[in-house]
Order: sequence, then structure tokens, then C-alpha cells
Amino acid sequence: MGTLSKSQRGFTLIELMIVIAIVGVLAAIALPAYQDYIVRSKMTEPLAVLAEGKATIAEYVAANGGFPDDTINFGINTSSRIAYSDVMWKIDAYPSAPVDGSSIHLGVGIFTSVWDGTVKNINSIAVFQLSGSINDDGTMSWECINGASDDSTPEVPAKYLPANCRG
Repeated sequence: MGTLSKSQRGFTLIELMIVIAIVGVLAAIALPAYQDYIVRSKMTEPLAVLAEGKATIAEYVAANGGFPDDTINFGINTSSRIAYSDVMWKIDAYPSAPVDGSSIHLGVGIFTSVWDGTVKNINSIAVFQLSGSINDDGTMSWECINGASDDSTPEVPAKYLPANCRG
């Protein structure tokens, strides 16, 4: 057995340090993007609940030609979900008694712990809502509104909203 020639010795320390630096840069870029992806995937729960509420309201409007006197008649489950959801507190339809009948809002309370990493807390809620109005032909139009109508609660960070609500 002979000694190894210079070309057979392996990687130098400099080459290994360069590889580790490249991996570190890639990880520094990928980790925040992955964390945002995780939060957006958690936001599918309130979006699904809002979609269900939109369908319920649109069905009521199509069958009855307008909004009811009281939002209880929509049949949307507005009870607290704090016991079984780590993402959302509750959905609400308001105003509870539309006076002019021009629009209805579906709002969902989302725990800020979803994106800030804190413990789930009923006092740390952000609101995202949809405003629905009846068109002349009887169909409904929906508009995204980030935050509460009266600015009493914080908004959901825009990067976590659905794509059609960010702009």
C-alpha cells in the first residue's frame, strides 16, 4: 500500500466552510418563507368558515329576495370555538338587524398567536371580514375588509390574507 497522492486526500477546510456558508444562506432565506407558508395554511380554517357563511347568506337572499330582519335567521353558527380551534375564536354576522338592508358583514376573530407565536388568548384577537351586498340582479357581491369596522381590534397582517384581499 502506497501513500495517498495529493488529489486523493478529500476536501480542504476552506471548501467545507464554503459549502456550510451556502447552506446557511439558503436556510436563512427558506425558513421565514416556510413560516409564512405555515401561517397561511392555518388561515384556511377561517376562510372555510367565511365561505360557508357566504353560501348560507347568498342562499337566503336568493330564496327570500333580501336580508332578514335578524341575522339569527341566517342559521350561521356564531358560538365560540375557543375550546376546539387554535386559529379562530368565532364568526359573527352583523349588523344583527340590518336597518337599511344594503349590506351584511361576516367577521371572523383570529387569534394573533397564529402568526406571533404567543399563547392563544381571547384578548389577542385580530379581525378579518367580508362585506356582502345585493346586486340589482339579486346576486351578491363580497368585499374584503381587514380589521373591524370601528377599528377596535387589530388587522390580520396583509401577507396572511387571501390573495384576492391583499391588494
